[in-house]
Amino acid sequence: MIKFTHKYQDIISLDNLLVAWKEFRNGKRSRKDVQVFERNLMGNILQLHEDLETKSYKHSKYTVFKISDPKPRVIHKATVRDRLFHHALYRTLYLFFDRKFIADSYSCRIDKGLHAALNRFCKFSFKVSKNNTKTVWVLKCDIKKFFASIDHDILIGMLRESILDDNLIWVLSEVINSFDPGGNKGIPLGNLTSQLFANIYMNKFDIFVKHVLKVKFYLRYADDFVFMSHDKNELAGLLPMIKEFLWEILRLELHEDKTLLRTVASGIDFLGWVHFPDRRILRTSTKRRMFRNIVYKGGDKETTQSYLGLISHGNTYRLRQEVARLVSHL
Repeated sequence: MIKFTHKYQDIISLDNLLVAWKEFRNGKRSRKDVQVFERNLMGNILQLHEDLETKSYKHSKYTVFKISDPKPRVIHKATVRDRLFHHALYRTLYLFFDRKFIADSYSCRIDKGLHAALNRFCKFSFKVSKNNTKTVWVLKCDIKKFFASIDHDILIGMLRESILDDNLIWVLSEVINSFDPGGNKGIPLGNLTSQLFANIYMNKFDIFVKHVLKVKFYLRYADDFVFMSHDKNELAGLLPMIKEFLWEILRLELHEDKTLLRTVASGIDFLGWVHFPDRRILRTSTKRRMFRNIVYKGGDKETTQSYLGLISHGNTYRLRQEVARLVSHL
């Protein structure tokens, strides 16, 4: 197994913290908390470096707020000082761990992302259907309360498999354990590091799927994942093994209401779109939210163009016409 060769001192170095700051502040310079931190930038970075070097660093408490994204979510926002350090960790750890991930993991990865996952779904569907000559069955799964269920000890154990530096494990544990709503579980949605930790955690499952279950047509985006086959019974037979691995190894459970086994011809709701053999259309709830927000913004050009960009990734000619008509009447 390849080991992470960077040392704790590399990550907490002034050079790395300064580069991390330049990357972190992009698009945030107008925010009050960022401006306050920047007024005494070198003093703040020197103090952070000293706290890390002497291992007296303590992660601060989070600010909690709610968003609709589109469903209600609770976001925990760290201080600028802690978010800067998250960035310093992330920029050093990401490239190492990203090489260990399977090709068909798409969330929060460079050159991957939502649209790549959608296109891969279509490509898989076409291959399994043998050019639309066979029925395509899809087993779609969703983890119940994924971020809230990630076990700290299991996650830290995974990091230890690749990282030999005890000081680095100490500070990663400090970040992970800074958020504990109860039961030594959960990582906050607001942390940059949480995106990486989630992929590291689920990579164990990805490897199990590819190398033990030997599923060819599998892709995952965060805690949403699908399996495809022309054999319904094959997919149904996977489900008990999937549930057992998730619980026994990762202490995760499937969301029963969102675990579905059906054909692509009947429509598969995945990542905000409903997929059919020859097209994909926007989910009805997303469409309604789009119209509601455009009306709320009074046909604002930036909002409208943003939504037109979103719906351009599907078969939405008529929907774009509807948007144009709506905006013309506002």
